[in-house]
Amino acid sequence: MDAFKEFLYSAGQLLKRAVAWPFRALYHIFLRLGWIWRGLVAAVLALGIFLYGYFLVQTQVWTNFEPDYVERYNFSASNANAAQATQPAQAVETGDAAIKTCAPSAVVNVTADLIDFNVNQNAWISSMLLYRLGFFGMDWDDTPFMDNKASFQRGVNQAIRRVTVELVDTLGRVRGTSQIDNNLQSARGNMQYDEYSWYFGLSPFGFKTPTPSFHRQAIQDLRAFNARLEQCLVVFDARSDNLVQLFDRIASDIGSTSDILSSQIQNNSRGPFDTRADDRFWFAYGQLYGYYGILRAARADFDVVVRQRDLDRIWTAMDQQLRAGLNLQPWIVSNGPEDGWFMPSHLANIGFHLLRFRSNLVEMRSILDR
Repeated sequence: MDAFKEFLYSAGQLLKRAVAWPFRALYHIFLRLGWIWRGLVAAVLALGIFLYGYFLVQTQVWTNFEPDYVERYNFSASNANAAQATQPAQAVETGDAAIKTCAPSAVVNVTADLIDFNVNQNAWISSMLLYRLGFFGMDWDDTPFMDNKASFQRGVNQAIRRVTVELVDTLGRVRGTSQIDNNLQSARGNMQYDEYSWYFGLSPFGFKTPTPSFHRQAIQDLRAFNARLEQCLVVFDARSDNLVQLFDRIASDIGSTSDILSSQIQNNSRGPFDTRADDRFWFAYGQLYGYYGILRAARADFDVVVRQRDLDRIWTAMDQQLRAGLNLQPWIVSNGPEDGWFMPSHLANIGFHLLRFRSNLVEMRSILDR
């Protein structure tokens, strides 16, 4: 037993020396440098420590993350909806002129707020330099570290992208025959921009505009559209067939994510050792987070359609299903076997909520299509 302990001690000392040797060698080289070179090396090290410290804080602190964020909008207390945009909600007499005011779109407002949450209230992780460089050259998505917030943000962004497309194609036009709104067109283009762009890139080579700048411009475009909507200068076409199409597009989006989760569950069920499970989980979570607010807003915008087609009960059930999915916040995401008794399958859990959410959309779509 004593011999074994001595062996372990010797092995530990050998390992300690092996790990410390490169640092000692670099330290001795540093001592032989002149003062100017020492200053430059110290400055580079200080910069590296600062950047990694900032990167660590930004990836671990989720500013203003709140699953119940939709409650601050108080949609239920608002009687106005965007469908009134074609018929002024009220007219205020000012001297000889009448100033028409219309209701802004809750969908547009929530979408702009979600972008603001992603790039202003939080740093956009996916385009940060250290995220692009990876972990010793390995993509952070292939590690269990530092990538959960980035995946969540991309999931929220996927919901935003889907809605900005529908705003341009159907909701911001009258039956698809009117002119496309320039603000909505600009917002859609900016939200389709590469999610990973930094100030400089290799493909194509040269300087670039980083992703957050495009997203911030989209916020301005959406706010501008809502400001014009309040002045009755543009329309938000809250018809039942447009709501059907919105449901179809979101259901298709969720179906794609469900298929990605299914593939990950079937092919990589290694419990907590599946390094891509956390990416898949938090991307799906981000979609639920985004669509939770967007669809609560759509319920306010399409209030007339919801009441006429008696969708209140099933829409409430969908809201509850979405909110229940947001309760899933595991510290470590496990992709264990679905019938495993030791480690759970968090991907299967969130996939269940996604499919329940999608089934609610399909059911409401069938009601509207009758």
